[in-house]
Amino acid sequence: MLSPERLALPDYEYLAQRHVLTYMEDAVCQLLENKEDISQYGIARFFTEYFNSVCQGTHILFREFSFIQATPHNRASFLRAFWRCFRTVGKNGDLLTMREYHCLLQLLCPDFPLELTQKAARIVLMDDAMDCLMSFSDFLFAFQIQFYYSEFLESVAAIYQDLLAGKNPNTVIVPTSSSGQHRQRPALGEASTLEGVEASLFYQCLENLCDRHKYSCPPPALVKEVLSNVQRLTFYGFLVALSKHHGINQALGALPDKGDLMHDPAMDEELERLVVRSRLHRTSRQHRAEKPGAFGFQRRDKLEAPESMPSASAPTPCPYRWEPRE
Repeated sequence: MLSPERLALPDYEYLAQRHVLTYMEDAVCQLLENKEDISQYGIARFFTEYFNSVCQGTHILFREFSFIQATPHNRASFLRAFWRCFRTVGKNGDLLTMREYHCLLQLLCPDFPLELTQKAARIVLMDDAMDCLMSFSDFLFAFQIQFYYSEFLESVAAIYQDLLAGKNPNTVIVPTSSSGQHRQRPALGEASTLEGVEASLFYQCLENLCDRHKYSCPPPALVKEVLSNVQRLTFYGFLVALSKHHGINQALGALPDKGDLMHDPAMDEELERLVVRSRLHRTSRQHRAEKPGAFGFQRRDKLEAPESMPSASAPTPCPYRWEPRE
């Protein structure tokens, strides 16, 4: 049944909003690259399995970074996969460095850029050395903000630097001006020497930014809530507030609340089945290996020396030893 949201949008707008063409193009590319294998079970089955994997969020595993960041759904799926795969790091209480977290990210995306991991770590460590240890939960929520809203945060950083330098990115057109030029709003003046920028002015710039751009950004109402609690703030103070905001995490929808971060009953049940299956398989192999003649021959732990030297006319016994090819 079609949702009211779907019925309220024109077809082309709905397709663009859901990035359907992006997935169609990717599916066709994979179909052409693997057409010999796919021809064995049919094109219809291939498309069914492809879009099922998109719905389940497993389509981003081991894919290139350009595809992982191509759509908001891909980004959320990657965040969820990273959490589920390496949740035991936090469950065990392990602390890792930025480069160690980057290695974990590369296990899921081999060409994941180091710069993005460094930016996420800087939210946690602030001015501390980048080789300091971080908990899994601290890094994960900082990484979520930096990865999912990366383009938005680049623009926010530029706005912050302008405000810090006394420039206002927002300009006002003055109708009575004979020159027709833009006049900037009053600069921050002496207040710019204080730490950070004025929160209310910062929010005005961010509100306009959200209106002008279509890429992913936090809900403006939640951004306003973050900035309404302080008079001034720094750029990284703003990022820390975003990463710790409960409402923004819920709006993004990729990760559970921090209190439930280490709990994933479905994954725990699946891991338990894999562990049991592995133990049964290992026990079965050990039992077959210890039983004489289990594989149709008598087991020998070492070669037995011949009782007597073979004569010149007798055929030379062939030693059972593997030799590498030249």
